[in-house]
Amino acid sequence: MSSEQTPAIPETAGPRPRRLTCAAVLAALEGLALVVGGAWMLVEGLAGDPDDRQSAVTGGVTLIVLALLPLLAARGLLARRSWSRGPAVITQIMALPVAYNLLQADSVAIPAGIALAVVAVAALILLINPATTQALGIRGPGRAQDGKQ
Repeated sequence: MSSEQTPAIPETAGPRPRRLTCAAVLAALEGLALVVGGAWMLVEGLAGDPDDRQSAVTGGVTLIVLALLPLLAARGLLARRSWSRGPAVITQIMALPVAYNLLQADSVAIPAGIALAVVAVAALILLINPATTQALGIRGPGRAQDGKQ
């Protein structure tokens, strides 16, 4: 391992903070929801009678591929990899406009929008928490890897 790489688990590692575990679980749930939604769209596109079969199949495949981001982030968070916080935060930021659009609908999508907004905000709070940052070995900007400046 070169001196430029960060270790998988920081030197000050103790037990994984519950906040980190909760953030990983929320990211994994979002990823699983994307897989389920994508699979449903894909099955409907292939076996059902959609208005536009190509769009349904493309949408389903796209959702399944997009599910990789939160699923990989959740795995990285559980393994305490510092790189995993970035994709997890990006996933939550991308979820907020989706939740807003669901809330603007006049349908059964409103409860889904509420749930997505709550999960995204809760996950963001958990991800930026100092205990989570410390457990992942993330140091602030301008700080050297070994703690010296």
